[in-house]
Amino acid sequence: MSTAETIAVEDAHMPPFFAKTPISIERGEGVWVWDEDGRRYLDLTAGWGVTSIGHAHPVIVRALAEQAARIIQNPDAGLTYSPARSRLLDLLAGLLPPGLTRVFFTNSGAEANDAAAKLARKATGRTEVIAAEGSFHGRTISMVSATGQARHRDRFRPLMPGYRFVPYGDEYAIVDALDDQVAAVILEPVQGEGGVNVPPPFYIARVAELCRANGTLLIVDEVQTGFCRTGPMFATRGTRANVDFLTMAKGIAGGFPLGAFAMTDDVAERLEAGDHGGTYCGNPLACAVAEAVIRYLVDEDIATRVDALGTLALARLISWRDRYPGVVTAVRGAGLLLFVELASEEMAAAVAAECLDRGVFVRQTAGTGIRVFPALTITHEELSMGLVVLEECIAEVAAG
Repeated sequence: MSTAETIAVEDAHMPPFFAKTPISIERGEGVWVWDEDGRRYLDLTAGWGVTSIGHAHPVIVRALAEQAARIIQNPDAGLTYSPARSRLLDLLAGLLPPGLTRVFFTNSGAEANDAAAKLARKATGRTEVIAAEGSFHGRTISMVSATGQARHRDRFRPLMPGYRFVPYGDEYAIVDALDDQVAAVILEPVQGEGGVNVPPPFYIARVAELCRANGTLLIVDEVQTGFCRTGPMFATRGTRANVDFLTMAKGIAGGFPLGAFAMTDDVAERLEAGDHGGTYCGNPLACAVAEAVIRYLVDEDIATRVDALGTLALARLISWRDRYPGVVTAVRGAGLLLFVELASEEMAAAVAAECLDRGVFVRQTAGTGIRVFPALTITHEELSMGLVVLEECIAEVAAG
């Protein structure tokens, strides 16, 4: 097919859920992708944060081929045991924050968050869930209802009941919202889709203490931050918070669709057979890929690389506030989850479009921002190249 034919087929047969970019990507390698016409682009979006070790990485290709030659889906699905699933569970057991000993696999982050909220209600016998303004937890009707952004939520009314919202980063708002009907609080350790909002130090740990005192469970949504995106394997680990559920997806399998949620033994003891399930629930192919990706993250000490690159990149972005006053209004980030806030949505859209014209994918986020979240294997030279282009595009917008 030609690019025109590919676009015509997709436009004719897919629902109108995306305002799609008229580029047809045929292949990728590392942080680079090529369209059907052979043009090369630098991907600073990592496929929305999922291609954690880059496109077409050899460890993923090998894991897919080797496991597919054995078995892809078990007979009786999750009701039979799997060596691939067992190996992944054993690996995660040594990496998850302390106390999170039970793991169940899902197809996506939204599904993991949905399950955690559902099971928190079952485990506590309570109905209410507190979420944060600016949050994003997925696109199921329950997680749309739990998302603290009206633009994602209001078009789907009536929403699911039982969700309350508080300002993100304000522990006193949590105090005021907690009562004997609150089953869970769900929070991101860094808000991704909401604009890469980083909370005050000790926020998650303090909320965990408040939840425990109230008999409420804490769900930490690490769908975007997990697997070294912000530096450590899990952002929660650095908070020293005792959490009851941790949800994950995106970078877990380097682009292969997979999600999961972990819980404590205490929560698991309050649940029973039939409370949750799924057709795939850790199918051998997905588990084999995830194991290969996570072992690579550990063996190559990607956490240290992300810390170093993220520190350098954030310092560079901070200098833009003084260089482009009235255009760059704020910068923030953690590790390789970075955000440049501009003075208007129109400016952000113009910068993103100009970057793409120059062969660099970035993501307009939360209206006024540009999010940069490349593969964690990006080199210093590649990241610098992308940031040079981004700055040139901001300068062009600043010049009018």
